[in-house]
Amino acid sequence: MRLLLRHEGSPGALIQILGAGRTARIRGSPREEVVVMAKGAVARAAARKQRDKWKSKRWFTIRAPRHPWSFKVIGETIAEDEEQLIGRHYEIMQNELDGDFSKMHVKVQFRISGVVGADALTEYIGHELLKDHIRRQIRRERGKIDDTVDVVTVDGFYIRIKPLLLSRHRIKGSQKQQMRTLARDIILKVGATSTWIEMQKTSLDGTLETQIKEAASKIQPVRDVMIRRTQLLQSGVITKDGPTLEKVLEDEQAEKQDVKFEDEEEEIPFEADPENIPDEVADEGTEETVPEEADEATEDSDDSSNYESMTVVQLKGLLKEAGKPVSGKKAELIERLKE
Repeated sequence: MRLLLRHEGSPGALIQILGAGRTARIRGSPREEVVVMAKGAVARAAARKQRDKWKSKRWFTIRAPRHPWSFKVIGETIAEDEEQLIGRHYEIMQNELDGDFSKMHVKVQFRISGVVGADALTEYIGHELLKDHIRRQIRRERGKIDDTVDVVTVDGFYIRIKPLLLSRHRIKGSQKQQMRTLARDIILKVGATSTWIEMQKTSLDGTLETQIKEAASKIQPVRDVMIRRTQLLQSGVITKDGPTLEKVLEDEQAEKQDVKFEDEEEEIPFEADPENIPDEVADEGTEETVPEEADEATEDSDDSSNYESMTVVQLKGLLKEAGKPVSGKKAELIERLKE
């Protein structure tokens, strides 16, 4: 392939291109040469010059709200800038949050509201039951009562609650309406006399569901009551109860140092020097055991209970005073002190 182009530097010269990726000669100026690159090569060169965005990103620790979870660590996320985290949603199962394995079907939702250093602070925005769990509860012969209730709490939080009632068998439409009205009245009464924090607790621990079930069972037997979803529509006055973030970080750092110190002490082997061992301890192996009396048995039981209440550091201090080895676990240290 040959192509003739006019050279910008010398208007009278023509460029003869022999092919892509080959050297082109300029007619009229034999000293000048131009290298023509293929289109794919240009794209690859531009791609190599692009900045790797992944290297500029960093990890942030996601923490639960101050009250009632005391800035508990619930996960991690990655972002290039702190502003990208604001408004990001994070979901976690309730059994992972508070250890209640009967709530494995409850999904708790948080929203990142601020960033302090490497910690992303969140706010609770509601919960939702897994759809698979709801579908397993619904059967053809059971009655289903569903509703949506908007509530304003004492501290000004505007929330939406969606209850679900399931009867043991099919019921009339008039009975469904009575049970729906009764559930709505209970939710409005509880929401109007509770704060947002109290509503979180009642909706997550099943207290509100129990109240609705007891009242609705007077109309028709109720098989189950579920608050299938709560949603925060508008925030109100945020409470400042609970420990501060600085206090939580200090406690976590101190706990890590204590664990590290104990691990280092357990790893250090102790070799007893026979010259420093007292004569009483050295003669223990040669002396014959004397049968213990009842009083001595009670004293030994008291000493063992005292040893159980002591820490590893205190037990090692007693062993050092007695000239005995201090390596091993707590149970081994107690047995060594009883000898």
